[in-house]
Amino acid sequence: MKFYLVITLSLVACQSTQSTAQQVVKPVIITDTVRHDTDDPAIWINPSDHAKSLIIGTDKDQDGGLYVFDLNGKIVKEVHDLKRPNNVDIAYGLKLAGKPTDIAVTTERFTHKLRIFSLPDMQPVDKGGLDMFVGDTASGFRDLMGIALYKAPSGIVYAMVGRKTGPTTGSYIGQYKLEDDGSGHVKATLIRKFGTYSGKKEIESIAVDNELGYVYYSDEGVGVRKYYADPERGNNELALFAKTGFAEDHEGISIYKTGPKTGYLLVSDQGANQFHIFRREGEPGRPNEHKLLKVVKVAAQVSDGSDVTNIALGKQFPHGLFVAMSEGKTFHYYRWEDIAGKDLK
Repeated sequence: MKFYLVITLSLVACQSTQSTAQQVVKPVIITDTVRHDTDDPAIWINPSDHAKSLIIGTDKDQDGGLYVFDLNGKIVKEVHDLKRPNNVDIAYGLKLAGKPTDIAVTTERFTHKLRIFSLPDMQPVDKGGLDMFVGDTASGFRDLMGIALYKAPSGIVYAMVGRKTGPTTGSYIGQYKLEDDGSGHVKATLIRKFGTYSGKKEIESIAVDNELGYVYYSDEGVGVRKYYADPERGNNELALFAKTGFAEDHEGISIYKTGPKTGYLLVSDQGANQFHIFRREGEPGRPNEHKLLKVVKVAAQVSDGSDVTNIALGKQFPHGLFVAMSEGKTFHYYRWEDIAGKDLK
């Protein structure tokens, strides 16, 4: 399922980037609190009524869970007894029992499993979880962290799975094909391992650009790495960007689309409570050159995960919603136009 709200954006002079970087953008909504520790959100677009879309967020703890929020930030559903769920992502239209099913997938660190739930009812469709990185025995190599879902043009849904630590020689991320196991539940088949890891800290945030076919992940303290999402296109690293100007860890990555091939990449600068914004399509003739366009300070504190949509979600978010995790066991909802400011209009 693809959603576009095409708007016209342009950049103004570089000095505006510096001046707006000092302004703190306030959220329009702060969610209800979870029990332990928020970490990562994902936005589910309700296809029949965008104003009834939902935010699914992780509560990162050994006795953690998934929380479902409405667009007013109110908790409408909870899934408990997950063993430290870190990140969560959403895919539309996975065929289960012959029916297109929207799914939310979260990593469960302490069991080394993916947990998968149908949307919007949040019913498990994974028979208790799918084991990841089976056979990897080194310490931390199976402790799951990041997750991003890629729906290929063929309709195949893949899970890009990261772990707390792993090999530095090009096999850090596991790409798993998700499909019906014949009983209406999901099974996972490892397709490849790819991706360089610096070994400096860890890799948590992963994001996939379905339309352009790229996967990005934050190598904390180093930068953002870019690869092809299609396993047939090879495992060579296409870019390492966002290498300078970050106070501490590189964290949440989200993609705001202004058209099929244009938009913005937003990367959390966790230690400075701000997001660095890069051009999604790169530079003319150089699609893998992602220059910094703008830095936006936000009220969200020490943000790990984030998500964004360009779809109008009711009257409060006419140009889309940006949601970021914040300390204080909450998520913050921002209007896209407040993030964009004058620089991106």
